[in-house]
Amino acid sequence: MKDIFELKVTVTSENIDDLNHVNNVVYVQWMDTVAFEHWAFLTRDTPLPQYIWVVLKHEIEYLKQAVLGDEITIKTWVGETKGFKSERLMEFYRENQLLVKAKTVWGMLDVIKYKPVRIREDVMKVLYP
Repeated sequence: MKDIFELKVTVTSENIDDLNHVNNVVYVQWMDTVAFEHWAFLTRDTPLPQYIWVVLKHEIEYLKQAVLGDEITIKTWVGETKGFKSERLMEFYRENQLLVKAKTVWGMLDVIKYKPVRIREDVMKVLYP
C-alpha cells in the first residue's frame, strides 16, 4: 500500500499563461514543492542532513487544463527505489478529476561531496514508513 502525501494549491494569476490555463512550467514548480514538502514530512522525526536529492528526469502527462481559481490537490508517493535513484509519482486533481500525471526520478547525493550515494536502510525506512 502506498503512503500518499497531499498538498493543496490554488491557481493564481501568476500561474496562468497566454492560453488562459496553468503554464506547464508551473506544474514542474509544484512538483518540486510537493517533493520538498513530502521529504520534510518524512524526515521530521529522523533528519537526514547528510543527503540531498537532485532531479535526474521528469515525465509529465497533461490530461486536462486547470484555470484561474481552481483548487488543485497534488498527491505524491514514492515509487521504485534502488541504487542511488528513487521515483516520485504525482497526480494533480481538481475535485475528483485527474488533470496531470507525473514521475520524477531523483538521485541521492552526499551533501558534502555532491557524489551519488547508494540509498541505504536509513533512507529506505524514511521513504517507506
